[in-house]
Amino acid sequence: MNRILAAVMPGPGLPIEIREFPQPALEVGAAMMSVTLSEVCGTDVHLHSGRLANVPYPIIPGHVSVGILSEIRGSLVDVDGRRLREGDFVSFLDVHGTCGRCWYCAVAHATTRCPQRKVYGVTYGVEDGLAGGWAQTIYLKPETRCISLELPNPETFMAGGCSLPTALHAVQRAEISIGDTVLVLGSGPVGLSIIICSLLRGANRVLCIGGPAARLRTALKVGAHAALDFLEHQDTEQIEWVHQLTHGRGADITLEATGDPTAVAKAMRCTRDAGRVVVVGQYTDHGEVPFNPHLDLNMKHLEVRGCWGADFSHFYRAAQLMSDTRFSTRWSLIPLKRYSLQNAGAALASVAQGADHKALIDPHLPMA
Repeated sequence: MNRILAAVMPGPGLPIEIREFPQPALEVGAAMMSVTLSEVCGTDVHLHSGRLANVPYPIIPGHVSVGILSEIRGSLVDVDGRRLREGDFVSFLDVHGTCGRCWYCAVAHATTRCPQRKVYGVTYGVEDGLAGGWAQTIYLKPETRCISLELPNPETFMAGGCSLPTALHAVQRAEISIGDTVLVLGSGPVGLSIIICSLLRGANRVLCIGGPAARLRTALKVGAHAALDFLEHQDTEQIEWVHQLTHGRGADITLEATGDPTAVAKAMRCTRDAGRVVVVGQYTDHGEVPFNPHLDLNMKHLEVRGCWGADFSHFYRAAQLMSDTRFSTRWSLIPLKRYSLQNAGAALASVAQGADHKALIDPHLPMA
């Protein structure tokens, strides 16, 4: 029987291990996907630091992946009704198991809040099978939503990766209009994708506050009008910088994508009266921060919205964007670095330190 190698996260703070798994037998409606590339993202850093609740360690991380369907049992159909076949190059929605019947799914139309929601590489553990992308093969459970990809190379899709569906959800929540001045706090993968998506939505100018310097240079390459390093400027200087570039008013819309809770209050202070703030980056609990409800929120007549995860519509639109060179070119400017399964721990450390713009696991790279 063939053995499958995977990089396993045994628990918070523990070194990544390489383990062997047997080839599983397929359920009806399931498939096996041979992994071409899988992303290492901020979620994986949170998993390793133990900041996410109810994670069934040990797990195989990697919730956004692309690959080739190597085996299908039964019928696997895409959203357009087309039957997928073995040999197709695909990606799949990492969110799995939303019920469609609960109050959040059926009434609020907020499937990201469904209590039945499971996520490949996050809330599926080793006991659930090969359910993460840091592996040679992923087991795609029945009802997993796949999309066939028509791309010049797999890196095209992964340049957007996890960040792009999140960014699409964020700019949708932001309701960016033609001519708006948008401020993005954060220059990681989500921040960079928000910059590009804001421009696609019609923003006239996008400003970015982030760091380190290499990421800010990339922010300018993908379309930011101006960028400021938060490591070199105090909060008051950052707020003043935004006001100087917006005729003293502040940004029409600010999107926070930093993960630092203090950035939420800063976002409100950088936004004009009667503007809008969308909070994207608070994926884990980093504590409470003070703000002045009168000065920072009510007197400014601000609208503040949260944005949690993404659903199939955002994943589908991300695949459409990456399949069209008119749009995908900007994402191709984001540097990518490949790591072998054996070096998954090094990839994780690099992402945690902000050294790589984006790290990818390539299970086909030779192991030392």
